[in-house]
Amino acid sequence: MIEPVQIQIRFADIDSMGHVNNAVYLSYFEFTRVYYFKVLLGENWDWETKGIILAHTELSFIKPIELNDQAFIEMTIGNIGNKSFTFHYAIRVDGQLTTKGSSTLVAFNTKLQKSIAIPNEMKASFDALKVFQP
Repeated sequence: MIEPVQIQIRFADIDSMGHVNNAVYLSYFEFTRVYYFKVLLGENWDWETKGIILAHTELSFIKPIELNDQAFIEMTIGNIGNKSFTFHYAIRVDGQLTTKGSSTLVAFNTKLQKSIAIPNEMKASFDALKVFQP
């Protein structure tokens, strides 16, 4: 299991209502994916020929996150297909769920500009993730 990643809430993330703006959460999810992939695949992974693209994302806001909150995001693995897979995210502050979401990603070769089968090493790395429990 990979430990949840802590997100630094920046002043620029806060909107006029005093909480994290809804658009910022997608950046938090992206930050989390990068963090987890670095742990799962290392820093020398060939993202050009064995990369990913974001196909779909969704999120549900349960409770606002404010500037001084210490937010942690856990990412789990959901459905794994031939070319696509789904990550699920849970953001917690003081142990309380504030936001949940998911992203469907497609394995992609940017040199060829086409989708590919999920590389075996990437698929095997998903074993280090907890399986999503709805």
